[in-house]
Amino acid sequence: MKIALIGYGKMGKMVEKIALSRGHQIIHKFDINNQDQFTVENLRQADIAIEFTTPESAYHNVKKCFDADVPVVSGTTGWLDKMEELRTIAIKENKAFFYASNFSIGVNIVFYLNRRLAQIMNQFPQYTPSITEVHHIHKKDAPSGTAITLAQGIINNLEKINSWTMDTPGQDQLKITAIREDEIPGIHTITYDSSFDTLEIKHTAKSREGFATGAVMAAEFLLGKKGFYTMEDLLQL
Repeated sequence: MKIALIGYGKMGKMVEKIALSRGHQIIHKFDINNQDQFTVENLRQADIAIEFTTPESAYHNVKKCFDADVPVVSGTTGWLDKMEELRTIAIKENKAFFYASNFSIGVNIVFYLNRRLAQIMNQFPQYTPSITEVHHIHKKDAPSGTAITLAQGIINNLEKINSWTMDTPGQDQLKITAIREDEIPGIHTITYDSSFDTLEIKHTAKSREGFATGAVMAAEFLLGKKGFYTMEDLLQL
C-alpha cells in the first residue's frame, strides 16, 4: 500500500514507523515545510492518505483528498463542526473517508462501555457523571476529541444529560475537565459520583504507538471501499 502522510509531526512519524513495519510504503510526507508539493497530482500517486494535522487545516486537507479521489484516514480533532459536511460528501459522491477522534483499540472499547454504562445509569439518578482528560502541553484543542466523543455517548444514552460544558454544570449538563501536563499521551476518565460511592472507567495511553497502529489498520480497512467509516466499523463494536 502506497501511503501519503499529511502532517509529519510526532503522530506522522509514528504512523510512518508502524506502516513500514507492516510492509507498506510512504511515498509522500506533506507538512508545513513543503506545502507547495501538497497537490492533487502528487496525492494521486498514493493508494491512500493518512492525515494528522491541525483543526485549522484538516477540512481542506480531506477535501483535497476527495478532489484527488484518494481514500483518506483522518485523526485530527477539534473541527467537528465541519465533519458532517464531509461525511455527507463521502457518501453522496462515492469518496472514501475514515474518521476517528482516537484510533486506540482500547479507547474504542471504552467508547462502547461508556455508552452501555450511560444506558444502565438511567436507573440510578443518584449518580452524577463527569469526564476528565489529561494530555501533553502541545495539544491545541481542549477538550480533546476523545472527551467530546465520550460526552456525546453519555448525552445520547443518559436521559438527564443534554449537553456538556467546561464551566460549572447545570443539572442537565456534563462537566468536562481538560488538563494539559508534561508529555502525557492521553488519560481519559469517566466518573459517576454519588454520596456513597464512585464508579470510574479509565483509559491511559502509554505511547502514541497504539494510536498509530489503529490509524494504519484503518487505512488497510478503507482501501477499496467507498463511503464514511469509523472505528466501530473496523472493530465491529
